[in-house]
Order: sequence, then structure tokens, then C-alpha cells
Amino acid sequence: MTRDTYLTIGALADRTGVAVRTIRFYCDEGLLPVSRTATGHRVFDPAAVEQLTLLRRLRTFGIGLAAIAEVLAGTRSIAEVIAAERAALDAELDTVTRRRALLRAVEAAAPDQHARHLTHLAAVVDPRAAYDTLATFWRRQLTPLPTSAIDGFLGMNIPELAPDADPGHLLAYAELVAAATNPALATAMSDTIRHRGTPGVRDERRLLFDIADACVTAAPRVAAGHAPRPGPELDHYVEVHATARARRDTPEFRRCLLRDTAGADRPVRHYWHLTATLTGDSVSSGAAHLWLFDALTESVR
Repeated sequence: MTRDTYLTIGALADRTGVAVRTIRFYCDEGLLPVSRTATGHRVFDPAAVEQLTLLRRLRTFGIGLAAIAEVLAGTRSIAEVIAAERAALDAELDTVTRRRALLRAVEAAAPDQHARHLTHLAAVVDPRAAYDTLATFWRRQLTPLPTSAIDGFLGMNIPELAPDADPGHLLAYAELVAAATNPALATAMSDTIRHRGTPGVRDERRLLFDIADACVTAAPRVAAGHAPRPGPELDHYVEVHATARARRDTPEFRRCLLRDTAGADRPVRHYWHLTATLTGDSVSSGAAHLWLFDALTESVR
């Protein structure tokens, strides 16, 4: 810079409307390139006017100094830092909205139930932890399957809790999370999925894949509201279990599949009922499986 082109700190302040002490702060933070005269005074390139104007505009939008430094250095674009700030703000709004919804859910309870609701809803204050509880439950249930298959199941069958969920949905989700920590549900779920009362499964991984396929086949019946009854969907389901045990589909084998399952399906039905409360009309894997389970019961009768 020559004496004719540089700007003093006062001139830069006049051109931008930024206070001298603020400019000094930005210089000390390394945000604005600055030179010194022989007498030690700060001087700036004329380009500092545009840089300082951009800096102030970004600060107006709440952008942090570290991100601004990257923009001024050319290592990040304005679009990138704006998008990151918007995403962070969305997360903050979700947190506040969820907190308000939880408080509203406690308020909605009768006064003598406030303490109980506080305890119950504590399980969903942290939505990530609540989801992880459900995901851990299902990963243990589906252990023989590859991670990709389990992840696909989780995506379709673990409901998402909206930040502004109503009190009923919050309580249902809290109950769902509580159920997933109950060993009795884990046992019942495994019993009804695998029909563990009928031993002899040779390849559990293959069985789980084939059960999933049978549930997909039955899903249209469930979606259409058809009552569980014998038919090709049930025949396919029974054949899956018979093949897994190197047996044939006979009346005796169907009775065998239901042996020792009396009552085991009750906690399972409750779990999937809670899921349906949260997901609405979508047909879960559990709803399709219970339809087949009930159709099997009808065929034995």
C-alpha cells in the first residue's frame, strides 16, 4: 500500500459506520488484515471496506467469528455457513418445542398424576437416547441378520417422535421405550417371531429373512382391513417355518407352532398397538406378523 491508497482506522470507520474500537477488536481477532505505519498506526487496504461490511452483515445474522474468518479467508462459502447456522437453529428450535410439549403433557395430567407423568416422560426427554433404547432392543432381537437389514427394519418400524407431539403421543412413546427395557417383552417377541416352542430351526438367519418376506406378502391384507384368515399368505408363512425345521405343513405342525405361545403374544400386541398409535395408518412389520399369527390360530381352530 502507498500513502495515497491506504485507509486509516478512522477513515475505515467513517466509510463503514463501524466503531473504531470494534475494528480494533476484529483486527486483534485476525479477521481483518492490517498493516502498521512507521509510527505504529493501523492502516488498511481499501478492500477492507468490503471485508468489514461483509463481516458485519454476517454478524447481524448471528454467524460466529470462527465461521466468518473462514468466509473471509475463502475456505468456506457464505452459503455453507448460512446453511450450517440455519441447521443449528433448527435443532435449537426442535429442542425448545419438544421441551414445551413435554411440559404440556405433564400439565394435561390430573394433579395427582403429575409426579407419575414426570417419571414416565423422563424416558423421552432425550429423543436420541429414547430412539437408541428401541434400536438396541431390535438389534438384539434380529442379531443373526446383517446390519443393513436391521437398519432397514429400524427405519420402517421405529416411529419418529415429532418435536411438537401431543400429550397422547408422548405418553405412548414413553410407554414404548419402557416396554423395550422389559425382559418379558424381549422373550415374548422372540417367542412369537420364531415360534420357539417348536424347535429344530437350522438356519435362524434365513428364517428371519423369510418371515420378513411373509410379512410383506400379508401387509396388503392388513392395510385393506381384512380379518385374519387362512389363505395363501398364511400358507406361505407356515411353509417358511416348516422349511426352516425340515418339516411339512400339516395340521399337526400348525398346532405345534402355536404350542407354548398362549399369552406370549399379549405384550407383543401392546407394543405394536403403541407403535400404531404413533405411526397412524402405516402397516408395521409387527402388525403384519400378528395378522399371520392370528390367521394361524384361526386355521388350527
